[in-house]
Amino acid sequence: MKKQIILTFGLATLLATAAQATQEQLAASIKDARLETTRTSGQLKATLGALNALTKQTTGDLRPPYKTYCSEVTNTYSAAAWTNVRVQWMASDGRKYFQDWQGTVSGIANESLRKKAQKRLDTVKTSYNKVETSLQQAAEKFKPFLSDLSDIQKALATDVTAGGVKAIRKTVNSANWNHQSVDRAIQAALKEMDKMEQALSPEAK
Repeated sequence: MKKQIILTFGLATLLATAAQATQEQLAASIKDARLETTRTSGQLKATLGALNALTKQTTGDLRPPYKTYCSEVTNTYSAAAWTNVRVQWMASDGRKYFQDWQGTVSGIANESLRKKAQKRLDTVKTSYNKVETSLQQAAEKFKPFLSDLSDIQKALATDVTAGGVKAIRKTVNSANWNHQSVDRAIQAALKEMDKMEQALSPEAK
């Protein structure tokens, strides 16, 4: 009997340790994703700032602000590529955390404790699904935004003049509009990441 108690206690300790490890790994991954997503949001604003500054300059040499814009466009493409990579990760490797966590919860013999653990898991997973959906939307909405940025860059490549800038104003307006769509999706993802970080915190109730 004593041996059985020891084995049961050992299994419970192992399950608790495994659950903690899974949650810590997931929390670390979400923290990294949040930092990267925040940088992406900042990059979008920097690109729009450079573009709008270029269009507002009506006199003087337009080449310096154009070069600044081109540099920001390159950085924005990198941000878009990261978003696509993160979406793919969340749909594959990221979900393995929940598979492991679910396996641990399912192994809890005490029904009351198992239900509480399952409720906690389901709460985090719901936020995770929302993050994934928001980043998928951002990745999709990046396409028209990047298309506008690329078209503007090409149009001005051989005509960095006040007249050239005037000719792209309609596309600039489109870029600003498409940026709003991308940013809304990114902000939604950040909001859910905050919820996940709180839920995965050691102080979470």
